[in-house]
Amino acid sequence: MENSILLDILATLQRLFVGYIPAAALGIFIGFVIGINGIVYQLFSRLFQIPNSIPSIAFLPMALILFKENETAAIFVVFSGVLWQIIVETATGIQKFKQQDNNFRVAIHYIFRALRSGMWIAWFTVIATEMLAGSKGLGFLVWNGYKASNPKYIIDALLYIAIIGVFLDQLLDFVGYILAQIAKDKSKSSDN
Repeated sequence: MENSILLDILATLQRLFVGYIPAAALGIFIGFVIGINGIVYQLFSRLFQIPNSIPSIAFLPMALILFKENETAAIFVVFSGVLWQIIVETATGIQKFKQQDNNFRVAIHYIFRALRSGMWIAWFTVIATEMLAGSKGLGFLVWNGYKASNPKYIIDALLYIAIIGVFLDQLLDFVGYILAQIAKDKSKSSDN
């Protein structure tokens, strides 16, 4: 396991980021556009709750039929799971931003909350897709450990999954905190 673990970690992170980063960028943009106008927000935030209510892993069979390739299907499932969550949370954040006299800290808080919850969705989804349709990655390692009836193999893979997941969450939390502090300092200096 030790020889291939780095390659499996890299495979998982590649799937994660190739699906997550475009979904995050597009989700923030669409959420911003929706959140600017109250009427548009009322209409679309409810509409986007429909795909947001479907667990992203449920899209895997359809993605496999459409793309006929496990890697592309896995990335699509991560992308689709993250996109709706980030749109809804960002739109809500922009609405709150407007309601609180254009307070950037509020917008930053909601956007980074969206990014963090989107990251967890992406992380859960990529691990699940690797268990169901992967040939490498951390989820694949867990499933292989089960098939080999090797609890140590499973526990080792789970530890890597936990450590990386917490690290990614805390990284986003830290960046959001720093940006919120910068916005707070700028708002104080503009008030003086």
